[in-house]
Amino acid sequence: MKKKLFLIALIGLVTAFVVKKDLFFIPKKWPKPVYNFNDNPLGENKVYLGRVLFYDPLLSKDNTISCASCHSPYSAFTHIDHALSHGIHDSIGTRNSPALMNLAWHSKFMWDGAIHHLDVQALAPISHPAEMGNSIEGLVTTLQTSQKYRNLFFKAYGDSLLTGERTLKSLSQFMLTLISANSKYDQVMRHETKFNEQEQKGYTLFKQHCASCHTEPLFSTFEFANNGLAVDSFLKDYGRVRITHLKKDSLLFKIPTLRNVEYTFPYMHDGRFKTLKEVLYHYAQGIQDSETLAPQLKNNIQLNSNEKVDLIAFLLTLSDKEFIFNPKYGFPKEAFE
Repeated sequence: MKKKLFLIALIGLVTAFVVKKDLFFIPKKWPKPVYNFNDNPLGENKVYLGRVLFYDPLLSKDNTISCASCHSPYSAFTHIDHALSHGIHDSIGTRNSPALMNLAWHSKFMWDGAIHHLDVQALAPISHPAEMGNSIEGLVTTLQTSQKYRNLFFKAYGDSLLTGERTLKSLSQFMLTLISANSKYDQVMRHETKFNEQEQKGYTLFKQHCASCHTEPLFSTFEFANNGLAVDSFLKDYGRVRITHLKKDSLLFKIPTLRNVEYTFPYMHDGRFKTLKEVLYHYAQGIQDSETLAPQLKNNIQLNSNEKVDLIAFLLTLSDKEFIFNPKYGFPKEAFE
């Protein structure tokens, strides 16, 4: 009897592991995630609930804006049709929406690090008057009137209790599954293919000039830095200093990942650059010196025209089409029929 019970328990553990691995995995040679899964264990139905919520404009006060409005899967979960995020009533935000991927390795969120945990990150756009213009209380009240969501919450949590915490954690569960780790770069690192000559030259240049901030394999330290951008005269955005009120944080913004950078234009916190060529021109000739400028940029990044082309060729190897077109991340059509 004891042996039978042990086997049943073992099968249960293996099944749980398989389901979890199917939802979330740590690529080889990647660091340990910083997200604490013990506080929000992944479950297939919870992830699906989060996915439905992510694509539902019901989250906004006037039912016009969803998370996907600014975070499209086809642009690595950001938007490409305008520099600044747009919200309800045709409102225009003050920053470019960040791409969403590999979020289990982030400890701070937003361009200025205002949010310290993924489980509360969605509160910012939901409550922002120029984005969704809603409140978590208002959203929960709306969800409670929906038979669809009562059913989805029951499948996810075993009862139909709709709460703000469950709503936010379900959104987190879906976003945690957005793992991008199968670009050509990744395949080269796994010895499944090789860079061509131009890509290899670009990789060498990348390691010389870019890797201190855009560190492999996540291609960011997810820390904050002043990369020499001139302050926009209209937006007057000084970055992280607005959160910390520390002079040393003036003009510091979160370092974005370069994974899928081919798809995530326009670039920078305010979307001022439309192309990678413009970005490289900035680092070669456009850096504005200041007290908080990253020391690596004090002398600009000196690249000739051929080196710029080589570097871009390498950056294109960070494109992960499997991630971009993964049906598990796309619009859940069946939930809205």
